[in-house]
Amino acid sequence: MRVVSGQYKGRPLKAVPGVTTRPTTDKVKEAIFNMVGPYFDGGMALDLFAGSGGLGIEAISRGIERCIFVDREHKAIQTIHKNLEACHAEEAAEVYRNDAERALKAIIKRELRFELIFLDPPYKQQKLKALISSIGENLLLQEKGFIITEHAADVQLPEGIAQFSLIKNETYGMTKISIYGSKSRLGEE
Repeated sequence: MRVVSGQYKGRPLKAVPGVTTRPTTDKVKEAIFNMVGPYFDGGMALDLFAGSGGLGIEAISRGIERCIFVDREHKAIQTIHKNLEACHAEEAAEVYRNDAERALKAIIKRELRFELIFLDPPYKQQKLKALISSIGENLLLQEKGFIITEHAADVQLPEGIAQFSLIKNETYGMTKISIYGSKSRLGEE
């Protein structure tokens, strides 16, 4: 596992020890960023089931100004900190040990809005529709932002959730990436 492109290109990233976390492969990570516009000019990202932090770190490497990393596992939080240190990206990050629903409540109170929101929950415990609905209800996504979900290939998410439309989905082996954006984006595509 490594940073694929940008400022930290080629830096190796550690995986979370054990079998509870499934890291996003470099191939899938590269495909995700090719779909959402490979580089960014500032803005914020949220990596809600961060695991090793690979997606958020990739976003920072490609120009996202700040990323909030959330995971409920202690080993994942330790790994995120190590990976941020290896890239010298600690200043661009906030790392919290929390579950997704409680983390979203804290983010709502802070009135934050994001260009990118990564949702890669454990495949067996997915609540993607509810999470995306909550993101929509609480206006957490910038108008031109993206919600990037990673889930099992056999999961079919709806074309629309809240005010978001499915913009793109691709399957990579046992993994499917589904990307949502505001319905107003569809006229631009």
